[in-house]
Amino acid sequence: MSSRTDNRHRVATICRRATGLPLHVCHRWAAEGIITRAQPVPDAVDASQRAFEAQIVLVLADRLRHEQVDGALFGFTRAEPTGAGLILHLHPVTADRVVAELLPRIDTRYGGMRGVAGLRLTGEPGRWQLSGLADGTEVRLRHPHPAWTPFLPEDEADTTYLWRRNPRRLHGIETNRPLDGWGEARDWLLSRLLRRNSLVNEAGAAHGWANTYTHGSRGVVIEWCCAVSADHLARGLVRSGLTAVPASLAGTEEPDHAELARYGQLHLGDAVVTVRQGGCAEQRPVLKGRVR
Repeated sequence: MSSRTDNRHRVATICRRATGLPLHVCHRWAAEGIITRAQPVPDAVDASQRAFEAQIVLVLADRLRHEQVDGALFGFTRAEPTGAGLILHLHPVTADRVVAELLPRIDTRYGGMRGVAGLRLTGEPGRWQLSGLADGTEVRLRHPHPAWTPFLPEDEADTTYLWRRNPRRLHGIETNRPLDGWGEARDWLLSRLLRRNSLVNEAGAAHGWANTYTHGSRGVVIEWCCAVSADHLARGLVRSGLTAVPASLAGTEEPDHAELARYGQLHLGDAVVTVRQGGCAEQRPVLKGRVR
């Protein structure tokens, strides 16, 4: 095997582990230069697309905490990332819940907006999309059953569903939301994390769930007990290019990858993904109730 062929195989193997795509697809991407040793998983080239994908991660990390099935920590079993967009394969058990949590709504009981501002569900069975009204961003969804149509919550006394009342235009609360301040580095990091869905799911391999939550809006935390070690997962994420400094962040200090992986703190600028292994807790925590 030539050194070039060997390098392409290594890149393709990293891509397969990170995304869940077939190895032959990753081999083709490596041969075409779509993926490289520096970036074995395609990045979203558009800043708006990265921001959209990052918001999806922030919502699902908090709202699916302890409630995943079969190790699908963000509700997805596989990712198909390209520079132009992203296809996510839904776990059939949690598919309805995932879509419902992402759609924006005003919580009049506790105050504030839940879900992703400006996100709407568009399309039809077999062609569903999570679409951003403001900038044309989208994430395409795939379900094992082509005829699947999401079962979404009805209006309730303490909830105003913006996506139902304003299906084609933004509500004022969506357009006037203050910026969270973490910006471009956070969007790069969390967009990349979503695109490495299969690798992330290794944390839930033993019991089918993990403890996921946000680190403010700065990043996310993933905690689990069995299956892979934190060091193994962190190093896999680093090898997949999660924390590689992109050209648009030129001047950002390159992290000490070995040191970061040792402590499970994966930084890109001020943004952080923490992967942490704790003691075994096979008993699933009490699950939360309905979507609010």
